[in-house]
Amino acid sequence: MKKNIIYSISLTCMMLGACSDDFTNIAPTGALSDEALQNATGVDLKLTAAYSAMDGERIGRLGEGTAAGADNWWTDVVSDDAHRGSTDGDNTELFQVETLDWQTGSGWFLGRWSALYGGVNSANAVLSLISTIPEGDFSQQLGEATFLRGYYNFELQKFYGNVPFISVENFDNLEFNQPNPGPVWAQIEADFLTAIDNLGPEVVNGRANSWIAKAFLGKAYLYQEKWDEAFTLLNEVVTTSPYSLNAEYVNNFNFVGENSSESMFAIQYVSDDGRSFNGNGTGTLNFPGGGPLGTCCGFYQPTQDLVNAYQTDGSGQPLLDTFADTDVANDYGIESADDFTPHTGPLDPRLDYTVSRRGIDYNGFGLNPGKEWIRATFADVSGPYLPKKNVYQADEVDANRGTGGWGSDWSGINYNVMRFADVLLMTAEAAVEKSAPDLALALEYVNSVRNRAKNMTYVQNEAGDGNAANYQIEPYSAFASQEFARKAVRFERRLELGMEGHRLFDLRRWGVAQEVINAYIANEAADINQSDYSRFRAYTEKFDLFPIPVNAIDQSGGVLDQNPGY
Repeated sequence: MKKNIIYSISLTCMMLGACSDDFTNIAPTGALSDEALQNATGVDLKLTAAYSAMDGERIGRLGEGTAAGADNWWTDVVSDDAHRGSTDGDNTELFQVETLDWQTGSGWFLGRWSALYGGVNSANAVLSLISTIPEGDFSQQLGEATFLRGYYNFELQKFYGNVPFISVENFDNLEFNQPNPGPVWAQIEADFLTAIDNLGPEVVNGRANSWIAKAFLGKAYLYQEKWDEAFTLLNEVVTTSPYSLNAEYVNNFNFVGENSSESMFAIQYVSDDGRSFNGNGTGTLNFPGGGPLGTCCGFYQPTQDLVNAYQTDGSGQPLLDTFADTDVANDYGIESADDFTPHTGPLDPRLDYTVSRRGIDYNGFGLNPGKEWIRATFADVSGPYLPKKNVYQADEVDANRGTGGWGSDWSGINYNVMRFADVLLMTAEAAVEKSAPDLALALEYVNSVRNRAKNMTYVQNEAGDGNAANYQIEPYSAFASQEFARKAVRFERRLELGMEGHRLFDLRRWGVAQEVINAYIANEAADINQSDYSRFRAYTEKFDLFPIPVNAIDQSGGVLDQNPGY
């Protein structure tokens, strides 16, 4: 932009013949010169901008705005955890995403791509600026910026598989049109290693430290099935970091629990009295269609399949292989004025902090009345459930409710990009899969998560004098084999992290997405039987990566290649 401004001023001077030679050295109004930023304050300003890019809100963002945020909620609708929600005709592009009718020009694929490369460029801007400052110790800021670039590229790798890497040198020379010959794991690992070497261990809310960098490098190793390397790093975080599980599961999703001991790396959303520019704008669609606060827009509805996964066997154990054989009772097809009795069988208590069901308290707002809070009709594919983790608690509305440009809700609830329970379960997974499996340790870490769920406060009935449902959960007594341990760890990730944007990526990296999602579509079609599930296509291998946005390919002049199958 500075070059364009100088060119315009120079052209004007030539036409008027009235400018001195130093006229073009004057900084444009409202802009900071490069020299003005070459100090600690300038570095911190640019670093703040690099963190700010995590929420997906930026000037010049392309594509669907609600696809841009780090919670990755819309990827859950590809998996067996969530429906798009609302009516089938509302936001056709996302309906196509859910039903596997993927178009390379979809704004949903472009929205996340654009936001992530905005983050990469913001991180590179910090690194570029630091390189121009001859004096001062900027190792912490360099570590944070390098971590952020590693994080943004990790997300790009998860989504698209074959992505261009933009280096600081590319950034400085405006060489953004880079090819995408394959994965960028080596660059991601290098960035996280640099971050580890430069970051301190101090916990600062919303900022990276050496523990967080180690956890993300361990996660990158996990995605590549480098089990031994992943285990070493992740187990170090589990055993020596300052993080731990909250006593209450729900405190991962409310105001009182923000930046608690379990929250490792979180987007610091804030609601304001007026329009909440620092609220969660990318999650604005995901509130009840009406509901206790008259919200919009009924998107992001949990599936029957997810609800069924929370069934237990009468002794507190999950139904690892048979959960889909029986359904938790639901009010699909039943109007709110008609009678309905909630499920009486044994359930994992995390269900009712994850999914809102008819007849069960909805975050302190009273009993969910069913259909009158569901925007979708019975003929739509969305089903009878509502999300809970992203929605305010009744006694925290004033602290957390913000407003968007059209009266929409921009929540101030933090989103945990990584929390300690996730690290425990990743470490357990690595312990199962590493060259010398440690099933006893995997059992210990999984049971840590299950015992928290057992000992937490349960959702209460309307009178407040007992549990809202028949909650039964117990730790595992043993992992008898590696196969059983693998199954248990994977299932626990779904139960613990449901509706948090992780499920699709887990299924993909385990190599089971095709089997699991196709089975889910068939089962859900039988459950949500007034709708037309024939509109769903089969999940095939190509869906293990999102397509490179055709807009990016066109703008590259053919430098970028499309992913296979599109």
